[in-house]
Amino acid sequence: MKRIVLTGGGTAGHVTPNIALLPALREADFDIHYIGSFEGIESRLIPDFDVPYYGISTGKFRRYFDLKNFSDPFRVLKGYMDARKILKELKPDVLFSKGGFVSVPVVRAAADLHIPCILHESDMTPGLANKLCIPLADKICCNFPETLKNLPVEKAILTGTPIRAELTKGNRIAALEACGFTANKPVIMVIGGSQGSASINQVVREALPRLLENFQVLHLCGKDKVDNLMLSIPGYKQFEYVKTELKDFFALADLVVSRAGANAICELLALKKPNILIPLSLGSRGDQILNAASFEEQGFSIVIREEALDCFSLIDKIEELYQNKQRYIETMNESGQINAIPKIMELINEAANR
Repeated sequence: MKRIVLTGGGTAGHVTPNIALLPALREADFDIHYIGSFEGIESRLIPDFDVPYYGISTGKFRRYFDLKNFSDPFRVLKGYMDARKILKELKPDVLFSKGGFVSVPVVRAAADLHIPCILHESDMTPGLANKLCIPLADKICCNFPETLKNLPVEKAILTGTPIRAELTKGNRIAALEACGFTANKPVIMVIGGSQGSASINQVVREALPRLLENFQVLHLCGKDKVDNLMLSIPGYKQFEYVKTELKDFFALADLVVSRAGANAICELLALKKPNILIPLSLGSRGDQILNAASFEEQGFSIVIREEALDCFSLIDKIEELYQNKQRYIETMNESGQINAIPKIMELINEAANR
């Protein structure tokens, strides 16, 4: 039996593609292990899938001044020592890294132990963590054709992003019951990312009186961001973050309002959900702006720039999207979304059998 170690974390976008690979890895008879941080979202998500989980120390690489810049390098060094010890004990045949700061010491340790390493980059331009790991990797999978020019030609492969198969198997009736919604009114699902978005949350709540005239609103607002004063509003349901229910909520949603993380928008495309994307601003590296622009140009999405976001622009774009939702669905149906999992599995098998 071949053994693989997965790594990646910090946000859901660095974890869910790894989760999407689990069924294919099990079908291929891989012994699967996961290295992540002690407290990141991966530490809560991965154990639910019966995968042995190993926490390591980790620190963040910042492009700006912060007092933690003096202490975090020591945390990263401790993480490297932790990862090296774990990898020496596990002796995996291959490492697959989805990025995030926790992945850097793991990839470095794997390279030092001569363990083949495959990276995956979902955004158009590599994040800082993956930039540090690129020289150490054997192959680098990417999501957008535009990304290839930013990667070493001998390592880069266009694969797309793994999408969890279970997301296509949701139960609309179960979601209606969970939310207390009626089947006679369309549903808008708002997703602010695993950490939530204060600006999106505020605007959605300001727009509620108008939105609830014609829609029901399912709001995934992020950890500790539920507004307790709005719990009893009919047609409005808040959740911090969901796991097993997400597939049901996607089945229920007629429209989706979302950030423009690469994994999130690939899920929307695969599920053919008409959507409004509100990318993070340039102050947050700007990749979401590029992701959203690509999807808007291809006719998959409507985009609202964060600096233009208010309750009026949101209401206007939601009404526009709903009136034209069939056109967006048809365009997404014609996109020929490529299933990334077989391509990535081929690379994993090649590396593991070296």
